[in-house]
Amino acid sequence: VDRKKDMIITGGENVYPAEVENVLYRHPDVSQAAVIALPDEKWGEAVTAVVQLKPGKSVSETELRSFCKAEIASYKAPRRILFVKEMPRSASGKILKYKLRDKFKE
Repeated sequence: VDRKKDMIITGGENVYPAEVENVLYRHPDVSQAAVIALPDEKWGEAVTAVVQLKPGKSVSETELRSFCKAEIASYKAPRRILFVKEMPRSASGKILKYKLRDKFKE
């Protein structure tokens, strides 16, 4: 269950990051995924996925977006996918989404 503050409102539609993350984790090349909202002039907030791939794997942003669109409604699919080598984590191992939001804000 997502925190209410993590819910993304894009074009008037509610998107729960956990739903999108669950789809991304089903892709065979994805090791870690976090879905965050980034500001967007047209949509208010843009669904943005931050992805860490498995070692030695490669996949394009377009391929991952298509994979997501085949599994969930297109408005829930990430508008942007950003690739990182490592996710910021807390001492207990949780992905720190606020650090990702701060890092990628435009």
